Amino acid sequence: MAFGIDRQTVRQWKRKIDNGDIAFLTHYWIDERFPGCKTVTKVGCRDLDKLAAWGAQYGLKKAWIDIRRDGYSHFDLLGDKEREILQKEGLEEQLIPFT
Repeated sequence: MAFGIDRQTVRQWKRKIDNGDIAFLTHYWIDERFPGCKTVTKVGCRDLDKLAAWGAQYGLKKAWIDIRRDGYSHFDLLGDKEREILQKEGLEEQLIPFT
């Protein structure tokens, strides 16, 4: 279940994806399959090859991309990997509202 974000933030994320950029969206997320995780960061891009290349630098496999018919395909980052990647991307402040 996703919560903690507003429509404007989601629209901005989608706009970046539509422009071919790598886009980050962090929000609260609860899923019993991932105990201890309370956020997820969705990293998306319309260009799947570009997204896969971005992910490969962090050890993410192309097969892990959530392929969406609506064009907003993305990786889901969770837990330590989420924090590690956001820090390396200079985006760790995205986690602050959720701590």
